[in-house]
Amino acid sequence: MKTRHFLQLVLLSALWGASFLFIRVASPVLGPNVMAALRIGLATLTLMFIMRVAGERWPWRHWRELLGLGALTVAIPFLLYSWAALYLPAGYSSLLNTMAVPFSVIAAAWLKEDTLSARKWLGCLCGFVGVALIVQLGPVTPTPALIIAALACMTASACYGVSTPWMKRATTRMPPLAIAAGIHGTALVMLLPGAAWSLPEARFTPTALAAVAVMGIVTSGLAYWLNLRVLSQVSPVAAMSSAFMIPLFGVAWGHLFLGEALGPGMLWGGLLVLVATGLVTGFNPLRWLGASVSRS
Repeated sequence: MKTRHFLQLVLLSALWGASFLFIRVASPVLGPNVMAALRIGLATLTLMFIMRVAGERWPWRHWRELLGLGALTVAIPFLLYSWAALYLPAGYSSLLNTMAVPFSVIAAAWLKEDTLSARKWLGCLCGFVGVALIVQLGPVTPTPALIIAALACMTASACYGVSTPWMKRATTRMPPLAIAAGIHGTALVMLLPGAAWSLPEARFTPTALAAVAVMGIVTSGLAYWLNLRVLSQVSPVAAMSSAFMIPLFGVAWGHLFLGEALGPGMLWGGLLVLVATGLVTGFNPLRWLGASVSRS
């Protein structure tokens, strides 16, 4: 991986780490259905504008693939994280998001693009133990609602993980910009009925709308486009390695701007999750950074 790809992944981690903060701000006010639909709608408009400027055409002949990818990478995860934000601090969600990496490697092995070794199985075990520590020993009391919210986050992470090899294959058939616009457009169609049903309960405050605007335009529209550009040039596992850094930003933003507490479960559970992703991917951030700098 080249240095510029590494720096782009760091930028993506910072943006996506911040998105958990914005979700935590907007979801209780707008409601999960409305917030997710507004976010996806703004992302779709942003990408449509860029496509028009770039003169790219919509890849509608791949609509079935875009529909599946839109469900797995946008509609389901966005809705689940929006709902989980009603019960979970932003730091929790960002740490649980890291479980996308083990799911990605398992999916890659199932698609014959990778193999599952003892090290990787150990990594998966460490990841699930880490998640248990985060939920049971974190600064928030482990109520049934919190546990269900944590499971929702893990389901969203699984969607991200299992769809990454599929998304990598899609970049060989469609341009990254067209994929980003297509998956957001199809996801918007899926979430509009739920958003319309929940609309009377939404409260459109300036703070919530500003948070959604940043998520829709920046952390969804532009960030997904950038992520697909990187994914088209590196392996799926390497692209997923940005999940290592998302918790660092997610926990930091939540603590700094929302005053979220940091408990021992967050520390040790988060460390185990990071170790898990390292074992599963064989990724050593220090060695990778050193090698990237030496090549640049």
